[in-house]
Amino acid sequence: MTSFIVKNSKNNTMFRKHSKRTQLLKGENKKKIIVSAFLLIFAFTGSYLIYFILQITLNTPTPMVVVVSRSMEPNIHVGDLLFLRGVDDPSQIKAGTVEDMTGDVIVYDPRGLWPGAPNDPIVHRVIDKYHDGQRWWFLTKGDNNNYPDPAWVPEENVIGIVVGRIPYIGYVKIFLTDSGLLIPLLVILSLLLVISIVWDFIKKEEDEGEEVEKELVIKRGESVALKEKQKHEYLEIEHTQAITSEEVENVVHKKEKKEHGEEEPESETDDFDF
Repeated sequence: MTSFIVKNSKNNTMFRKHSKRTQLLKGENKKKIIVSAFLLIFAFTGSYLIYFILQITLNTPTPMVVVVSRSMEPNIHVGDLLFLRGVDDPSQIKAGTVEDMTGDVIVYDPRGLWPGAPNDPIVHRVIDKYHDGQRWWFLTKGDNNNYPDPAWVPEENVIGIVVGRIPYIGYVKIFLTDSGLLIPLLVILSLLLVISIVWDFIKKEEDEGEEVEKELVIKRGESVALKEKQKHEYLEIEHTQAITSEEVENVVHKKEKKEHGEEEPESETDDFDF
């Protein structure tokens, strides 16, 4: 009986472990959902976060620009990605000459400085400067241009000084912007990312559910067989215990008679010879 109880207890423990494993799988799935959601949010906001960090680090609202004209060749090319540093003290902006080209390369907002000025920022080199008692003014020129820009640039229009560049990497942005594919491409990539994450999650959850179900079916079958075996063993043990108890009683009874000098009558078959 004790053997049956112990084995049955082990069987129950096995099912409890199975249940615990199922709960662990569900917990892992929740973690995967959280990680997937984080990755999705980062995919949408990561570039804005990096841009925000650069704004603070470089002290300018426009820390990066892409060159779209050939006015600064051969030093700066179309498609170059430029990094800008904000200007706290405009007097520190270095002015060179047309000949030596040693002045700082600045990016400035040309809107309103002359009739027909472009809306996009301009990347040109400073070739002269002066202070009118209230603000600094800068004269700029493209290295590849024959003449200086049409107007002097006031200090408040200076966006930043060029402090670094990555050659040609901006061509991707130029192509996508000019072709009008930037927004559709971002939307398509985002949808593909969402579909991929959801599909992987659903597929893995289904596979894990099928695996757990198969194991449970196998364990249930083993459990039924084990219970039948335990029941048979239990009946054998009860039968053996019953026989053993009867034999012990017979031996004790014979011993008591022998101690009192009583002899058991011989069997009638003792009087005959065979």
